[in-house]
Amino acid sequence: MDISFKNKKLAKSFNEGPQLVKIHGGLRAKKIRIRMTELRAAASLKDFWPPKSPPGRCHELTEGKRSGQLSVDLDHPYRLIFTPDHDPVPKLDDGGLDWSKVTAIKILGVEDTHG
Repeated sequence: MDISFKNKKLAKSFNEGPQLVKIHGGLRAKKIRIRMTELRAAASLKDFWPPKSPPGRCHELTEGKRSGQLSVDLDHPYRLIFTPDHDPVPKLDDGGLDWSKVTAIKILGVEDTHG
């Protein structure tokens, strides 16, 4: 999968090991590296569709400003937030996201989505 970032600062923090640990701590930085490796290795987002989802539990966010975003687990309650990086976003006939056609994503950040 192709991965981009919402800005250069975020890309730099994810791509420089010491910076990632400084910002997120050792455990979360390790989880971020694992999820990024999994995402890069995926042919499409369908590789994360249940039942293949655990332990990352990739799912679409549907409420408010998060509508159209997806997330995967890091260390509870933090999640890696991203969007499909396609124009237009691949959709199914029923209007839902076509996970099998999402081959590029944009990382938006790491957040507590329950806060």
